[in-house]
Amino acid sequence: MSNNYPISLFSFIFTLFTTITFAQEGQSLYVQYCASCHGEDLKGGNGPSFLDGEWKHGSGRGQITRNIKFGIAQVGMPAYEKVLDNDQLSSIVDYVLEAEKSAMISNGNIPSQLQTLDYNVDVEVFADGLEIPWAVAFAGDDKVLVTERPGRLRVIDNGELQAPVQSTPEVLHEGQGGLLDVAVDPDYDQNGWVYLSFSHALEDDGAKLGAMTKIVRGKIENNQWTSEETVFESPHDLYSTTRHHYGNRIVFDPEGYLYFSIGDRGAQDQAQDITRPNGKVHRINRDGSIPEDNPFVNETDAISSIFTYGNRNPQGLAVHPETGTIWETEHGPMGGDEVNIIQKGNNYGWPVITYGRNYNGTSITDITRKEGMEQPIIYWKPSIAVCGIEFYQGDEFPKWKNKLLVGALAYEEVRLLNIVDDRIMHDEVIMKNVGRVRDVAPGPNGAVYVIMNEPDVVLKLTASEKQAAVDVGEED
Repeated sequence: MSNNYPISLFSFIFTLFTTITFAQEGQSLYVQYCASCHGEDLKGGNGPSFLDGEWKHGSGRGQITRNIKFGIAQVGMPAYEKVLDNDQLSSIVDYVLEAEKSAMISNGNIPSQLQTLDYNVDVEVFADGLEIPWAVAFAGDDKVLVTERPGRLRVIDNGELQAPVQSTPEVLHEGQGGLLDVAVDPDYDQNGWVYLSFSHALEDDGAKLGAMTKIVRGKIENNQWTSEETVFESPHDLYSTTRHHYGNRIVFDPEGYLYFSIGDRGAQDQAQDITRPNGKVHRINRDGSIPEDNPFVNETDAISSIFTYGNRNPQGLAVHPETGTIWETEHGPMGGDEVNIIQKGNNYGWPVITYGRNYNGTSITDITRKEGMEQPIIYWKPSIAVCGIEFYQGDEFPKWKNKLLVGALAYEEVRLLNIVDDRIMHDEVIMKNVGRVRDVAPGPNGAVYVIMNEPDVVLKLTASEKQAAVDVGEED
């Protein structure tokens, strides 16, 4: 029996079916190969967002396809030409470009209140008008310091965002680099020292060459950066041409030692090499000198500031307020984000052991445990893109005392980890899907400040006068 439908109708139905199938395949492949770095919602994680209109390595269909196919080595993006054919590459690009076209990024999803197991929490925008804020520190009850990754240090004084501090160090704002952490000296009230970490580049006739994480300290006087001193700078022959995995966080232990982290810079095997600074947590005195009891001070050619090694890309450091131990969070690859307790001379295994895989789905190693290498306290698989952390201290949320606040980029979360005897007993998500969480810290007043990317704001969390919606079930 013949049909009388015109060929054009069949062609239209076939095209529509093919387009829908192609789009679904693109989304599925994106989730499988791209989401661990760029987020399931395409808003970014370890890698940049696809919804902000910024394409630093070429925005055309052809260039995006080439970037996926051949990778971008300097920013740590692997090549997928051996695992994806041309049709699959094309379907991913279609999906990404269509998502970008329809995306509407706004601040409208910031809630006015959160419900947690212990408290109803009021949320307010403490500061906006920022560009990629990265870290927060407190220089008194009413003075908040915030870094912006493009290279600006901002002061929020009595709730008012000030103009950028002048004469801060020049930074390399490429890839994951820029102005990173800010910390105030434990004796800030007496000496006024403020510490900054940033990606520092070598230059040749104005061209940016190798780069590495650098630490300086200085003072803020009349909104000017003054009295700068270098606290840590790697030998220049150890700088890297990549533009990712800089780390970095800065903390001070109860004895006043300064700890800071540097990521592996995309050279994963160098994390096991103590003659290289990358893939490590370091310990120095606040003036940059080396403590005599550092673990590798007597090792030939070792970087004497190294305290631990085998760390992939640590972007969270915090000091336990009772024990004084150093807790660390680090980005895994596709899976394997970790929480660790940092102890002198220990090897944390990267890349010999890991719970993650390469971003293109291939295996890094089948080994997750090895003698002489530390196990994480907890790991996340898939990766949440764990970032800044801090132990809660303050009177605003007394039931949270000594719990660990954890920020996550890809999963857009603030988590609260209940810790007993160095074990994580409970992991609660207290904020979700508001934006990428870069840093989180309690202020002197006990409020919790959350550094957000997309939207680029600082949020302030306080306890609502209303009672908690859920009984926590504590026994007398």
